[in-house]
Amino acid sequence: MMKLNGPRWSLHLWRLTLLCALVLFHNPVVHGNDETSTESQPAEDAELYETPKVDPKRMYFAEHFDDLYKDGAIEKRWIKSKAKKDDAAEEVAKYDGEWAVEQPQRPILANDYGLVLKSKAKHAAIASHLLLNRPFVFEDKPLVVQYEVNLQEGQECGGSYIKLLSVGDGTKDLKQFHDKTPYTIMFGPDKCGNDVKLHFIFRHVNPVNGTITEKHCNKQKDRLDDPFKDKRPHLYQLIIRPDNTFTIRVDHKTVNEGSLLTNFTPAVNPPAEIDDPEDRKPANWDDREKIPDPDATKPDDWNEDEPAQIADPKATKPSGWLDDVEEMVPDSTAVKPADWDNDMDGEWEPPLIPNPLCEKAVGCGLWKPPMVANPNYKGKWRPPLIANVNYQGKWAPRKIPNPDFFEDLTPFRMTPIAAVGFEIWSMSSDILFDNVVICDDEAVADEWAAQTFDLKVKTLDRQAADAKAEIGRKKKDDDYPAPEDEADDVAGTGEADDGRSSKTKLNAATTGSTGSRSASSAGEAYAEDEDDQEGDEAEGDDEDNEPQEEAQEEMVAADEDASSSDVPVDSKNSDGAEGLKKRKARRD
Repeated sequence: MMKLNGPRWSLHLWRLTLLCALVLFHNPVVHGNDETSTESQPAEDAELYETPKVDPKRMYFAEHFDDLYKDGAIEKRWIKSKAKKDDAAEEVAKYDGEWAVEQPQRPILANDYGLVLKSKAKHAAIASHLLLNRPFVFEDKPLVVQYEVNLQEGQECGGSYIKLLSVGDGTKDLKQFHDKTPYTIMFGPDKCGNDVKLHFIFRHVNPVNGTITEKHCNKQKDRLDDPFKDKRPHLYQLIIRPDNTFTIRVDHKTVNEGSLLTNFTPAVNPPAEIDDPEDRKPANWDDREKIPDPDATKPDDWNEDEPAQIADPKATKPSGWLDDVEEMVPDSTAVKPADWDNDMDGEWEPPLIPNPLCEKAVGCGLWKPPMVANPNYKGKWRPPLIANVNYQGKWAPRKIPNPDFFEDLTPFRMTPIAAVGFEIWSMSSDILFDNVVICDDEAVADEWAAQTFDLKVKTLDRQAADAKAEIGRKKKDDDYPAPEDEADDVAGTGEADDGRSSKTKLNAATTGSTGSRSASSAGEAYAEDEDDQEGDEAEGDDEDNEPQEEAQEEMVAADEDASSSDVPVDSKNSDGAEGLKKRKARRD
């Protein structure tokens, strides 16, 4: 039996500890409880995250979803629609899209959850009333809307926008929330094919007759393609101010801004005058700015019959041209198909193939000179144009006062908001929404973002930087390999370096096939220490290690064979082999 003390046992124990560490390194263990653990956990270097505080005094709405991941918990604050679309077939009219609260597919922050649309190609709608059922009224403070979207599967066709639902009958029962439910503002990304949009639509009420018209914000200058394909969270923020100005930001960067009065289609205010629908263009109205010169005549030498191109009179037939040889000839190897019916298919003829005689010749068949531009070509003669002395200008109907004219100089005063909802359709699944905030102070929204979105970005950016640095290190190692002696220590010498002791090779193999430098170095250190301690070993150790020593002896024999060649063997490895011989002699 092997002794459980002494330097030899310590080295065995040290080697076992090293192997365990390597196994744990490659197979991490995740711990957690039923409430917080998931199948995948954030990286260890993730930013420290704490669920932000919801303060109804500072916010009209705030949702982090972190406490709604248990079954049925989402119904505490959110209501799934059970309505049907009026203008859709029965099989697709239902709002039967599946919603869930869960962590992202690639968790970034610990215990951070979001609202996820799980299904695709289905209508889905879900909504929630504002905090304390306190509506947002557009008076003397700005409206700030902010939320995150993570298109975890990318997106080719579908929307991920948010709707701010208007006060009224439409928000009394959110189970009936559908596409026709009145909203005040619709905001967020949308894409189908190459059409990429960032919606900002508000429904304006005509102060004269009460009709409602959707006003669409003009497109931003730069396309926003990355959020639809990079599978990262993105922060969308809309700010509308009492002075009618607005700002749209994506990930804290301004992408669009302007005025409610001038940057929307159709415009908020209609024109004061319109074209008279009863006015007609007079029959004798002359709107020709130029006319053909009536006094011009065609020159006598103008020949309209000259062609645009003629054969080049200077061209000559190349020498060696085979005039009497056809370019295409029947294929002599072709055979009429067995099922060919002359009555049905006509007389069979073999297919034509390029004439082999023409392949080496300058050309075959009838030679024709190339065509060139005709210097005498003038085309059809037309008289030149001159100014029309009777020109009356472009006709336009006269203007009359617009009977529907109004002037709303405060379009900011929109219909109050009572609820927030997502009513979307998408061909992509697993769309994650998170950190929805509605308030009247930009600082409050920015503070919330600093506790949530900004931490995610820091974590992702650091991970990306680390990955890039690792790629750079690997590339540098490939471009500048280690010196020969260092490379031998790391990867083993193989056939090219038989001077390394057999004992070292065997111990490197028993430490596992991880290929890591630490494991290899450990094996070499163990071999060297073992040589130094050979005189202190007990006979019992030799009995327990007989299988290993037999293998070592075989490798020593191989070393001896190698030493008989011209390959030099260092003294340290030779001493190790000699030690094995001594132990074998003692055992015998």
